[in-house]
Amino acid sequence: MCAGDTTASPKARIYLSRSVPIAEWNVKWSYRLGQIAGTDVKLHITFLMLLAFIALVSYTRGGLGTAVANTVMIVALFGCVLLHEFGHILMARRFGVRTPDVILLPIGGLARLERMPEEPRQELLIALAGPAVTLAIVVVLYLVLMLSGASLDVQELARLDQPLLQNLIVINVMLLLFNLIPAFPMDGGRVLRAILASRLGMRRATRIATRVGQGLAIGFGMWAVFKGLPILLLIAVFVFMAAGAEAAAIETSTAGKGVVVSDMMITNFRTISVYAPLQQAVEYLLEGEQREFPVVDNDGRVEGLLTRENLIQALSERGAGSLVGEAMTPRVASVLPTLEFSRALEQLRGSGLSTLPVLDQAGRLIGLLTMENISDLLLVRRAQGIK
Repeated sequence: MCAGDTTASPKARIYLSRSVPIAEWNVKWSYRLGQIAGTDVKLHITFLMLLAFIALVSYTRGGLGTAVANTVMIVALFGCVLLHEFGHILMARRFGVRTPDVILLPIGGLARLERMPEEPRQELLIALAGPAVTLAIVVVLYLVLMLSGASLDVQELARLDQPLLQNLIVINVMLLLFNLIPAFPMDGGRVLRAILASRLGMRRATRIATRVGQGLAIGFGMWAVFKGLPILLLIAVFVFMAAGAEAAAIETSTAGKGVVVSDMMITNFRTISVYAPLQQAVEYLLEGEQREFPVVDNDGRVEGLLTRENLIQALSERGAGSLVGEAMTPRVASVLPTLEFSRALEQLRGSGLSTLPVLDQAGRLIGLLTMENISDLLLVRRAQGIK
């Protein structure tokens, strides 16, 4: 399964949208296990909590043997989920789309693509690759089961109290069927969007797929509450929010089509010397609306960036007489004025800052790229109907 607050203002949506729809807490609370084929494999802390909970409940009900068996079952299941995600990852790589990492969560796996595939056919193949791997896992496990002399009655597919191999087959069949439900942004929902996009375009297809996905998520949620199924309720909430985040990301990328940094950078701004006292920065901050100041040396070269957070912290720790160079964020990345919208937005977000300096080919500071200005530009383009 590769999944926003619908009440947020348009500008807030731009801030929240991501090229890959994943909540920020997923990244912050994930721990790297290793790397496979250039993709980091991460484990979310809530997955460890799930394992501990299952082990504890199993131990209290059936003793140590039951606890070990159920824990091994969950670990094996998530091994299958990881293989499913690498189906998406390897297919995406065929189309030049990198996957920085894949995160294992209690509700499944999440492969973070660096960008959306360019053609509906590519998204269709990427979306189908995961279920294809799950189907292959079911076939292989069934063959192993047959070779071992055991059997699996079709009527037993609804049971989950069988030996490990049978349980894995049952659950993978359930995951395969569940993932193919057209609830965007689950695999089935991505297949639906890819089919619609070939006829209606990505923007309209995403809107339709989002409505379908969120409608099904509401249905899942109501059913989960009625039946008392907390995991299904969690999945429903995740699908609903992720569908909104994905839709916002597409709206943002569509509105920014054809835009380069020079179209959205601020050209009326102030710089501050690396040797200036913080008191001067305080005066600049209070005089106008600028919140981040490029820090330059005597020759005008950019040495870093003084943010409002830098300034406030340094004032409380060192006082207004200390130097800007002691408080600034040094060695800030810069962007070229010709850089296209999606790459510039990706670089700005990746920096962890709300502002980056714009330098021309000669290294001269000619503007500032700010998240707020990008948001304003996109709002204007949407209002004007620019596509």
